[in-house]
Amino acid sequence: MARGPDGKGGGAGFSLADQLFNAGSVGDLASELATGIPGFDAARFSSEVMSGLADRTLLARLDWIADCAEAQLPQDFNAMADCLEASLPPPLDPDLTDDDFGRFIHGIYGVLAVRHGLEAHHDRALDLLHAATRCFSMEFYIRPFLNRWPDDTLARLDLWAKDDNYHVRRLVSEGTRPKLPWARAITLDPLEPLRFLDVLHADPTRYVTRSVANHLNDIAKTAPGVVVDRLTRWRAEGRQDTAELAWMTRHALRSLVKQGHPGALQLLGYRTDVPVQATLRVTQPAKIGGVLSLEVEVSCATDLPVMVDYVLHFHRPNGKPGRKVFKLKQAEVTAGTPLVLLRRHPLKGDATTFRLHPGPHRAELQVNGCIIAETPFDLEQAE
Repeated sequence: MARGPDGKGGGAGFSLADQLFNAGSVGDLASELATGIPGFDAARFSSEVMSGLADRTLLARLDWIADCAEAQLPQDFNAMADCLEASLPPPLDPDLTDDDFGRFIHGIYGVLAVRHGLEAHHDRALDLLHAATRCFSMEFYIRPFLNRWPDDTLARLDLWAKDDNYHVRRLVSEGTRPKLPWARAITLDPLEPLRFLDVLHADPTRYVTRSVANHLNDIAKTAPGVVVDRLTRWRAEGRQDTAELAWMTRHALRSLVKQGHPGALQLLGYRTDVPVQATLRVTQPAKIGGVLSLEVEVSCATDLPVMVDYVLHFHRPNGKPGRKVFKLKQAEVTAGTPLVLLRRHPLKGDATTFRLHPGPHRAELQVNGCIIAETPFDLEQAE
């Protein structure tokens, strides 16, 4: 389940904020700060933090922890940054290549860099972010510098895109994403970071290439043609492993594929110019809390790779359209032999993100981006 910056989600009684910020993690941070800050009182820090932690949301807890830390830090930012860098834990394992995000509590280094270095000491603050991102991603905290000092920050990112540490390289892509979740907006031209992606797409670590693919998916929402052209260019250059670039391409084009974008589908090897025949049947009745049974048959006069999706149009009491695309199957239709698919789609009655309402609905079948069959159905209230 996706969790927002309030730290909620994951089931009844679960608190991501409590999992990330607790007596154990606060105690570890206190010990680290004490190693780099002369006279730092770890016990006092831990006590102050824990006394104000419970009623704060996840991101608010980071601000509070930073408040408690800065009470024992030098007021001069250069001296503060020196102390903070001296207290950083060892960098994350450089031998790993993915899924090594670090500990969220180390985000306080980014909070303090922005809070005290953004206006008057941005060069020194960027040094601090460079050091800290090797322990925990500074993707949220580079963005204020992109807004306030775009030229200087972009010049730094040009260097960091070739850094020896893959966490630093990932920051270049992740921190400049146009639609980074949870993060503040940036005023940067969304196409400006393409120069970084031209370098980073050939990275040997999946942690970096996943960020590049997600970044392209962001850009695709406003400039789809640019993304298709860039991926085509990278394929021709051949600087990335073929299998890895194929994975990146699929991941980067996922939103465009759902939309049936012809260029994206063609790049993935799915033709839109070959006639396809299909039938779509919905088993009645369909009830909230039950399942929607879909029966699909796809045929073609020639062998053809197909990407089969189904689209559900949901009834809304306020009259606004509700439409969602769901993946069904990637396969190859053999000439003269229909591809038969069955899907039981759960109709959850207690979903908080997409509530169902009884009434007239419609299902569509999308093959290689084209809607080729549809059928109405009524969704009934559970008994």
